[in-house]
Amino acid sequence: MNLKNYRFHYCFSGNSNQPLILFLHGFMGNSYEFEEVISLLNNDFYCLNIDLPGHGKTQVLGDDDCYTMPQTANALIQLLDKLKVDRCFLVGYSMGGRLALYLTLHFREYFSKVVLESASPGLFTEKERLERVKRDEQIARKLVRSIEKDDLIKFLENWYNQKIFGNIKNHPRCSQMIENRLQNNPLELAKSLRFMGTGVQPSLWEKLRDNQVDLLLLVGENDQKFVEINQKMIQVNDSCNLKIINNTAHNIHLENTAVFVENIRKFFNYNL
Repeated sequence: MNLKNYRFHYCFSGNSNQPLILFLHGFMGNSYEFEEVISLLNNDFYCLNIDLPGHGKTQVLGDDDCYTMPQTANALIQLLDKLKVDRCFLVGYSMGGRLALYLTLHFREYFSKVVLESASPGLFTEKERLERVKRDEQIARKLVRSIEKDDLIKFLENWYNQKIFGNIKNHPRCSQMIENRLQNNPLELAKSLRFMGTGVQPSLWEKLRDNQVDLLLLVGENDQKFVEINQKMIQVNDSCNLKIINNTAHNIHLENTAVFVENIRKFFNYNL
């Protein structure tokens, strides 16, 4: 995949003399996803945020294949080469966590250690994948119908009623998170879901067995679905370290930023 098919929006912040962390946001997020986290890491790390295809200010100039996980991953590696990043830490949340795992398993020489927050290697069986594709297509159609801001607000309200998000709607920073989500184009979000959703991404379970990069898996105790997925991941590969965060659900970095940052610092605390 040619980097010319993308116009990535990205930003650096922090201390350029310190190790670099690449952050990959979740579905409907953007480069502001980890803003609070980065504000606590700026003195000790150099941070790179990227709007993924279908999100934020990144523009896809090629065809729909550019939204897929393999093509997105290849383009990101080309972007790192362009930015002269030979090696870095990697943090991915949810969709960004699935992408981060793909990057780790296919381009391991670029990543020293990797944190996966509320992520998965995809689905085991073809039946599961087909069912998920059908469900995601229904969601994508709702997004396409949410061009007006009020309709997108209603979509987001329903989205965050899902069990995996726990009580996030009662969090003091939830309104800011919603405001950031509203910066996205629903038509582009629908493309992201259709081409990089869990149902269509390559299953990474088999490849995970051979992983040699140290992985920290962070999941919220109230996100039982992902607790179970990540418990299976540590059985598949002993390079995985699992940490279940108390009193949080799917979005740990928002619900308990301090603990999230503490885990990152502890895990990344060594010289590249």
